[in-house]
Amino acid sequence: MPFSAANTWLEDIDAGSVANLIAAAADIALIVDDGQPAIVRDATFASEDLAREFKDRWVGQPWTQVVTPESRAKIEALLSDAASGAPLRWRQVNHASPAGDDLPVVYAATRIGKTGRIFAVGRNLRPVADLQQRLIGAQQSLEREYGRLRQAEARHRLLFQVSGEAMLVVDAATRRIVEANPAAGRILGTDSRELTGRILSSVFEAPSRPAMEDLIAGVRATGRMDAAKTRTANGEQELNASVSLFREDRTSYFLIRLMPVARNGAVEGIENERSLLLEVLEQQPDGFVVTDLEGRIQFANPAFLDMVQLASEEQVRGSSLERWLGRPGVDFNLLNAHLREHGSIRLFATTLRGSYGATVDVEISGVTVPEGEAPCLGFTMRDVGQRVASERLGSRGKQRSMEQVTELVGRVPLKELVRESSDVIERLCIEAALELTDDNRASAAEILGLSRQSLYAKLRRYGLGDLAETSEDRQRP
Repeated sequence: MPFSAANTWLEDIDAGSVANLIAAAADIALIVDDGQPAIVRDATFASEDLAREFKDRWVGQPWTQVVTPESRAKIEALLSDAASGAPLRWRQVNHASPAGDDLPVVYAATRIGKTGRIFAVGRNLRPVADLQQRLIGAQQSLEREYGRLRQAEARHRLLFQVSGEAMLVVDAATRRIVEANPAAGRILGTDSRELTGRILSSVFEAPSRPAMEDLIAGVRATGRMDAAKTRTANGEQELNASVSLFREDRTSYFLIRLMPVARNGAVEGIENERSLLLEVLEQQPDGFVVTDLEGRIQFANPAFLDMVQLASEEQVRGSSLERWLGRPGVDFNLLNAHLREHGSIRLFATTLRGSYGATVDVEISGVTVPEGEAPCLGFTMRDVGQRVASERLGSRGKQRSMEQVTELVGRVPLKELVRESSDVIERLCIEAALELTDDNRASAAEILGLSRQSLYAKLRRYGLGDLAETSEDRQRP
């Protein structure tokens, strides 16, 4: 609503005070004449950035021409309302910006004085638009993240339901079953939906319940997975139960896996899986070795035996892996230290020494398995001899940098490394001399203290540049 006594209280305010007040109160203020078209005669901006960007572009131009085409009808409506003395009404328009993004402004306009000029005040909506844009971007990002989470949840729930391994999810505080998959229902002799909400101990035989409670208490105290034997409530089926702890939404749960034990003590289905896995390891082309934590070999596949030039696994079983690694006392200690600290290692470059003196360049990846009845180390060894040979010293058309030379330490004898380093330095010096003399071979030979014949011989050796004599070379004595 307007002031109730504006004539009384504002009659002595001069034009300068009004201009200062307007400039302080509005983001943008325009003075527009009443011509056809209405020309912007003056403008003030609360922001210096806006003033630099727009003032010179607007002043002296028709108001309808400094806005985007779809906003021109709104400017005409503002001018019409101001000319007729209608109540103030705010309208949003967009100004074209040389920076690319439009400037959104909401305007109100009124007639001032007796000359018919129109005064328009505007609020800059660009900060609001930027905030809305960020909000929309954040909302879209959340929607994408929620979509990924829903897809992941659907995949895990499907795996949980179709898995042939019996699994129970149990609340760690109440010991009640939160979820059970169909395989658990089959093993425990009931529908999986009926297991939900039951106390965990009720699905096991009474004599085996204390062992399960001790198992769960141990897992909760240590956080490590553990296993024990138990029986179903009817006592007909002996089970191997393994328990692991996880947290979700500040609540702890146990994941209990149940595997039937056959009368001969073997877990049903496991033997077939193990035999298949062993067959794959036996047939794979990369060497595979399992050792104890001290490095004594427990298992080796035929590919590893070929690398070390032995005929049977019995010849390596119980021996230290260090015996065949390229640098005795160094390589295995490095591998073992890295595995103890990080649990795995990838692409460790070394060599394997065969029993009859042959060497093979290999890359070793390893992992430590500290849990279980027999903690062990596992290593895969890939023969990279052909790749290394292509990089060997003296490979035609391939000259090494000093960094590449240092990478060969431990894989190439020192004598060859020294010779390769000399070649690298000589080649770099020749390249520098050619660059300094603008590829003038005669001048480069003088700088290097060589005859032209010697320089050409080295150019051929290193495959540098066009080996034909240049006209400048022929002109020099």
